Amino acid sequence: MRPGMPGPKGPRQNRNDLRNPKTMGRKNLPIPSDMPRNRGEGETPAPTADRIEGRNPVLEAMRAGRTFNKLFVAQRQENARPDPTMARVINMAKDLHIPIVEVPKASLDDMSQTHNHQGVIAQVASHEYVEIDEILDRAAEKGEAPLLLILDELKDAYNLGSILRIADAAGVHGVIIPQHRSIGLDSMVAKASAGAIEYVPVARVTNLSRTILELKDKGFWIAGTDAEGTNEYYDDVWFGPMAIVIGSEGEGMSKNIKEKCDYLLSIPMAGSVNSLNAAVAAGIVVFEAVKQRRKDT
Repeated sequence: MRPGMPGPKGPRQNRNDLRNPKTMGRKNLPIPSDMPRNRGEGETPAPTADRIEGRNPVLEAMRAGRTFNKLFVAQRQENARPDPTMARVINMAKDLHIPIVEVPKASLDDMSQTHNHQGVIAQVASHEYVEIDEILDRAAEKGEAPLLLILDELKDAYNLGSILRIADAAGVHGVIIPQHRSIGLDSMVAKASAGAIEYVPVARVTNLSRTILELKDKGFWIAGTDAEGTNEYYDDVWFGPMAIVIGSEGEGMSKNIKEKCDYLLSIPMAGSVNSLNAAVAAGIVVFEAVKQRRKDT
């Protein structure tokens, strides 16, 4: 804990002067390319292409303005009943001039990473990460003290996707992940996020430790989640610009990151298995933070 920082039960200090919302602008989001529609046979998605799989994630990606290279859909079987959701996917792709390629279902099975493509795989441009300042701009535009999630070397696509869903539902302004030793924004994460990947900005940094120090210089409190934390997650600590650190599966936060936290929060448990999935722990802590911060508005 840094010198001069109040304890969780002590007097509050106002550190919500990070940005002036009235002076901040927001960068325009990219608009999808105006690509001609094309149907063909004999094509399969390139193995190295970034992909989004599943009907709802593809629909959300189109609504959010992602840039598509091609949309691969399973050839319709004779006498098959019309599928309304698939029809919406294809019609929206036509409206956006996205090239549509019909391929045998077996081809999609071979290329699928999630094994649950639901008859559609989108080949998209690599997902764009954002700069941390862009995330702060978003919070300033809303007139809110920034609330961030920092993920310390998460390696499971399901966990990252679930955390993005939690962040979207709770109104977290953005997520920060390290460039190395961490899962990135790939097709499996997109599938697990059920479309939330399109709405939660994610910054990828080369040095997580240095990023935390830079956030502190900008007025952030850093709260780490740790089973041995001396404060409990429902303590009165959620005020001002805040970043919550979630550790990796099994190992938790690294020693270097833990030492840079202002305080460590634990989740009291009474069961026989005293451990939680990273995404579950994130959900518990994030929604408590949101509840307390709303009381102060």
